[in-house]
Amino acid sequence: IAWHLSNALKLEDKKTKRIVFHEITKKAILDAIENPRKINYDLVNAQQARRILDRLVGYQLSPVLWKKIKGGLSAGRVQSVSVRLIVEREREINSFSTTDFYKTFAEFITSDGKKFKATLETEFKIYEEVEKFLQKNIKSEFIVVSRTMKPALKSPAAPFTTSTLQQEASRKLSFSVSKTMTLAQRLYESGLITYMRTDSVSLSDEAKSQAKVEIIKRFGKEYYNQKDYKSRSSNAQEAHEAIRPTNLKTQTINAEYDQKRLYDLIWKRTISSQMSQAKLERTTLKVGSNIYKSLFVAKGEILIFDGFLKVYLEGMDEEEDKVQGILPDIKIGTKLKLNIIESIQRFSRHNIQYIYF
Repeated sequence: IAWHLSNALKLEDKKTKRIVFHEITKKAILDAIENPRKINYDLVNAQQARRILDRLVGYQLSPVLWKKIKGGLSAGRVQSVSVRLIVEREREINSFSTTDFYKTFAEFITSDGKKFKATLETEFKIYEEVEKFLQKNIKSEFIVVSRTMKPALKSPAAPFTTSTLQQEASRKLSFSVSKTMTLAQRLYESGLITYMRTDSVSLSDEAKSQAKVEIIKRFGKEYYNQKDYKSRSSNAQEAHEAIRPTNLKTQTINAEYDQKRLYDLIWKRTISSQMSQAKLERTTLKVGSNIYKSLFVAKGEILIFDGFLKVYLEGMDEEEDKVQGILPDIKIGTKLKLNIIESIQRFSRHNIQYIYF
């Protein structure tokens, strides 16, 4: 845009300055005015190259969209590759042969009334086998045969980039990508968050200073742990810092309901990224029977120090039965009472790799 304006107004390069700011706040704009730079022709040329690629690719794909979907649609270098990846993945899924199996779950009760769930190590493929197994459990006696505990640390997630904000807003708030970006645009225009189109996870020194003050004031020194984040991708442009509130002192804002929810998500993610690790004890219990060899396995965690979990836990795309939650403190040899047992028919799925744009 700066280059186009310079050309349209016929400005001299020597007398032309460009200012850059990534948040609409008084301080950011004043800093930009005090530190102007020249037009970066490397960035201009990169944009020109992207535009050419859009035309070379898009001019071939757009007419297909008009015929197959509806008129007025356009496609370029990104959408073309995205469509191909989606089509290839869909073909893999359609060609996959599904098989069924039965997964067995049980709920046990300790002598003091505490309950926990466990999963049978063995999977059944025939219904009759499942039925026989469940009948056996009517008179079975259950006992804890092993217990393993490992100390573990859980680290906070990095501040939001565009893609991680879209993913987390979908998981936690059930927002579509377009809704997330529309709300983020409004927050940015209101001066409440930094620029919402970024692939950088880094925070400015000012943001880290604000986070330190807020964490120590709200939770105490033991909860603060400064961390510098770097993008994993070597292709990350990092023209802007991560998506964050412009003022971390402001936890709640005066705005419409969904804007408040998205802002709250951004605030918590930013604050938690500068907090201490959570200390956990990962526990695995194995429960055996006096009738059969197969064991029930329960996996859970005991929270020793909550750290960043006091503020925020990143959403996960995991199967529900991988971790059962908090387990009771029981020893090997403890007798258990069976409360519920059920076998659920499941179907094998193609190993889908989720792709986010």
